[in-house]
Amino acid sequence: MAEQEGTDVVPTEQKAGWSSFIKSLASMTGDLSSMTAPPFILSPTSLTEFPAYWGERPELFADIATGKTEQDRMEKVLRWFICTLKGQYTTRNEKMGSEKKPLNPVLGEEFFGVWPDVGYGETTLTVEQVSHHPPITAYFIQNQKAGVTLQGHSGQKTSFSGGSINVKQNGHATLTASLPGGKRETYLITLPRLQIQGLVWGSPYIELADSTAIVGDTGYIATIDYKGKGWVSGKAHSYKAVLSHGSKSIRSYEGQWTSIGTVAKSNEVFTDATVPKQEVQVKPIEQQGEWESRRLWAATAQGIRSGDYESASRDKSRIENEQRQRRKDEAAAGQPWQLKYFEHVDSDPVYKQLAAQVKGIPSEEDAYIFRGRA
Repeated sequence: MAEQEGTDVVPTEQKAGWSSFIKSLASMTGDLSSMTAPPFILSPTSLTEFPAYWGERPELFADIATGKTEQDRMEKVLRWFICTLKGQYTTRNEKMGSEKKPLNPVLGEEFFGVWPDVGYGETTLTVEQVSHHPPITAYFIQNQKAGVTLQGHSGQKTSFSGGSINVKQNGHATLTASLPGGKRETYLITLPRLQIQGLVWGSPYIELADSTAIVGDTGYIATIDYKGKGWVSGKAHSYKAVLSHGSKSIRSYEGQWTSIGTVAKSNEVFTDATVPKQEVQVKPIEQQGEWESRRLWAATAQGIRSGDYESASRDKSRIENEQRQRRKDEAAAGQPWQLKYFEHVDSDPVYKQLAAQVKGIPSEEDAYIFRGRA
């Protein structure tokens, strides 16, 4: 969406509100997640749906365990990860013209989806909002036939500086590949930092910043550096990845995570993000449970899509007020919230083992372990 930079898309009737919002951002200190955005910048999608972006290239996800060697499998993990970034960070709101502020999930909100078997196995998704303060979303993705699973959690801490919103993503993901003969390989995946730019024109878009790592228990490590315009290829959404084993660098890759990336110093295509993504399939709203995202936020989402922001705001406030009252009632009754599909652990042993191989990231993190669905 970077191509919209410089385009003024703020509706005329919203210009005053948008100007006030930008001024409020500039004066805020600390986390911005509780700020109320102008209606036209709201997304009709809840944050609980966002883990689905990990699965929109199910053919690459399923292909990971087919690698013949440890290096081959690490490259397949790296390829899959980079090819999910476009869906996660630049195309999720293309139908609405620019990046939008997602709906803040309520505690216990759920999202379930599936990518049907079209030759490489069915891939399923389970998401649960496991915390409201701070907001944390836990997810589990599995292709049982391929023997590949991904589990993780994410939260966001936002701040404003230099005319952009900076989003630090908290959490991590762990990918496991089950190989013939019973062997299993595990990969730790850290999350990128985001910069939401284009705010001045009311046409926000996302750029990735800093670096992330994929750490395998086989000793292979991939580090990915992200930069915007003027770096590597001089284009937006650029990346450079280096694969190493121990102290030895083996290969590097570079390009754009929104289009094509190649093996460095060659024309060999390594990543192709132009392949159409496969959106997750969900049950019709009338068949969903009351805590499932699309049923819970149906009226709010309809109001946003139709431009009836008064109706959307009214329903959004109703849901949020009911959530606050529910938490008060539970606190008064001494009943702590019980997670349905995940179990919280204060220290993730897999993270602790693999994070020790990478400088600059915390040595320990908590985690939410998937315990299955009845």
